[in-house]
This record gives sequence, C-alpha cells and structure tokens, in this order.
Amino acid sequence: MKKISIIGAESTGKSTLAKTLASYFNSQYIPEYAREYINNLNRKYNYNDLIIIAKKQIELEKNYSNNKFIFLDTDLIITKIWFLEVFKKTPKWIDKEILGNKADFYLLCNNDIKWIPDPVRENGGERRDYLFNLYENELIKINASYKIIKGKGNERFENAKKTVQNLQLSVKNYQ
Repeated sequence: MKKISIIGAESTGKSTLAKTLASYFNSQYIPEYAREYINNLNRKYNYNDLIIIAKKQIELEKNYSNNKFIFLDTDLIITKIWFLEVFKKTPKWIDKEILGNKADFYLLCNNDIKWIPDPVRENGGERRDYLFNLYENELIKINASYKIIKGKGNERFENAKKTVQNLQLSVKNYQ
C-alpha cells in the first residue's frame, strides 16, 4: 500500500484532490481533522488545540486499511509549520512522528488556483507562496519523495492522477 499525502497552502485544492483521487483509484482518503475541530470551537484556537488536532490526525492515519493507496488530505508537516508560524514552537515529539510516519509520496499543491476565504483560512495572498516554500523545504529536509501539482480544475486532477499512476507502475515494475 502507498500512503500519499497531499499538502500545500490554504485553498490549493487539497481536499478536493484527496477525495477525487481516492474515488478514481477506488481507495480511501483521510480528511483534514483540523477543519472539523476548529469549525466546532467557540473560541480562538490555542497551542493545546493544535496538539489535539495533531494527535487525532495521527490516530486517523493509523485506522485505515486498504490494499492500494490511502490519500491524506493533510500531513503533520502542515501542522508543524502551523505550530511554528502561530506559536513559534512545536511539541518535542512532532519531528520524530513526521519521520516515523512519513508518507510514501507527497503531492505538493502549487498556489496557481485562486484563494477563497472561509472562516478557517488565515493565509491568503503572499503568505501562500511563503508557506509553499516552507512546506517544500520541509519535504527536502526529510528527504521525501514529492511532486509539485499544478493546474486549474480538471487539469490539476489529471496531473495528480498521472503522478499516482506512475507511482503505481514503478511499484509494479519493481516487484
């Protein structure tokens, strides 16, 4: 089984891509827990809320079963950067957890689609490019396999689909 994590700045189509790829490959996807959690808060989130979010995301990832792919609509890399950007610190365990639970492949969504504000999103405009660079640097730091996914609408899906199909072929050729 291949665990594919879809990461990127806010409003880059991660959720749509995760659901669509999972459907196309007749597989599963794990939604981003942070959105659900923060939507249900009646206050501003805090550092401890991010710890709860991170631990729940880890738990969700461990409770899947599939024989082909699992698509993650986020990753602890995003949570780590979120900790650093908002609170200037991370839990001591997060780097170890990222390395120990690294995805087999990452789809890093480019910022080439329009940012759409909603009550959970905080980082539009130039912040998206800044965050994109942080995510890519983190992928490089952990020596992750990844591809930048570009395109609008169906083109974005087709680019991601082609990447996943190539992964599928490389696994078959390797066996």
